[in-house]
Amino acid sequence: MSRLHADSITKSFNGHKILGDVCLICETGSVTGLLGRNGTGKSTLLKIISGTVKGDSQFIRVDDKVMTSQPDRRGNLSYLPQHSFLPREIKVKHLISLFCLPESAVRLSGRSLIQPFLHETVRNLSGGEKGLVEVLLILYSDSKFILLDEPFSGLSPKTTELIKGLIREQARQKGIIISDHRFRDVLDVSDETYLLSGTYLKKIEDFKELQQYNYLPENI
Repeated sequence: MSRLHADSITKSFNGHKILGDVCLICETGSVTGLLGRNGTGKSTLLKIISGTVKGDSQFIRVDDKVMTSQPDRRGNLSYLPQHSFLPREIKVKHLISLFCLPESAVRLSGRSLIQPFLHETVRNLSGGEKGLVEVLLILYSDSKFILLDEPFSGLSPKTTELIKGLIREQARQKGIIISDHRFRDVLDVSDETYLLSGTYLKKIEDFKELQQYNYLPENI
């Protein structure tokens, strides 16, 4: 079992603190859900852990290795951002070999979700198709821990259920942190769920706590 330990994470923008001494731990074999209103810092937290944004303070470790640079994260952390990141002129089948080890590449290529796009270049995909391909590439990438920011955005209910199944499948050997506004799907797929509110993480034990912390209205 491997452990991702993100601790002492703080971040302010223009004098406004959005993350205050945040600690988040995820182990392989589990899915950790991250909820919060717009602007509370969920994406910023994932970016700091992934190394694409620098915190005012931060301590990020995978097992005994402290993450201080992007090379440190290679093979340890893969991150799905909200914006598209795939090169437009490459075919999907070639991207699979770039993101995945040979065994994982074979498994992903055999998935019905991605097979219709294997011979397409990225520029020919719709926004929803591109988002789906990106989720699949990150889920099957060669990393111990997967960070997913809004993976269900633009997906149909049927495809969302299939992706949730793949998240559970990949979590048998990986640790996954997932943030999405579709809170029911996050709660459904997660082993533990945290709410980012007031610059801190609060562990959520049940649906009613989301109402108590004013994330959800009382009558939902």
